Amino acid sequence: MSIRDQQREAVIERLAGHLLEHGLARTSLRQLAAAAGVSDRMLLYYFADKAEVLAAVMARVAGELSVRLAEAIPDGAPLKPAELVRRAAAFTTGPEMRRFMRLWVEVVAAAARGEAPFPAIVAQVMAGFRHWVDGRLDLPEGADRAGTAAAVIAVIDGLALVDICSEDEIAPRMAAALSTLLAE
Repeated sequence: MSIRDQQREAVIERLAGHLLEHGLARTSLRQLAAAAGVSDRMLLYYFADKAEVLAAVMARVAGELSVRLAEAIPDGAPLKPAELVRRAAAFTTGPEMRRFMRLWVEVVAAAARGEAPFPAIVAQVMAGFRHWVDGRLDLPEGADRAGTAAAVIAVIDGLALVDICSEDEIAPRMAAALSTLLAE
């Protein structure tokens, strides 16, 4: 890896931390450069434009989330959809995941408004997570794998949305209630 590539990776790492800490509120090119500890010109040396910066940083954040998910729910024995939802809900509503889920909701909202480059970022991240969920599902032959994977993601993202929009610490109770509902 060249020195330029190493420095670019360091910038991506710093900006991933910045987005997880501050969300999308401070994402002008100048603010991103300051958060990365480089000048605006240097940031544009590493990336073609702001869209490329954000795409690279969100790919890093999604990759880190994927690693954490794989540690919490390892690949191996496939799980019934209810069990996968139960495990993923307990994991994603934990306090250490709140910053990831908060950023994800913010990115999805920007994509829904059509703000570039977020529609493309969301499509790519969603495809990756659908593939991840699909690979962990134990479904009967002929079942709608893509639809089931999307439904699992919808439940998890819905839990994150409620958690983020609530002033109290509802997440653990919500995950427990969902586990009870799925067991019935």
